[in-house]
Amino acid sequence: MTALWIAIAVAAAVNFAFKAAGPVALAGRTLPRRFERLLAVLPAALLTALVITQTFAREGALVLDARAAGLAAAGVALSLRANMLVVLLAATATTAGLRAL
Repeated sequence: MTALWIAIAVAAAVNFAFKAAGPVALAGRTLPRRFERLLAVLPAALLTALVITQTFAREGALVLDARAAGLAAAGVALSLRANMLVVLLAATATTAGLRAL
């Protein structure tokens, strides 16, 4: 077994241990209501942060380019209650069209 595969196995074991630590530590205890409400909105907040940083940042700088226009097009399509496929097509077409210019 090479050093690379050993490193991959160790990283996988550490990752599994981190993921298992939460359920093992709680062990059937109930969380405070305030904490449960926080956990309910955490995935949406993390996804929003990821979208914003991937759209408006490049090499640590704020940029406004075709990605921002694609996000705006997706926002408009969502506000019009369009189907998710239409939203993705609008964002893709807008971004690709502006990049082609």
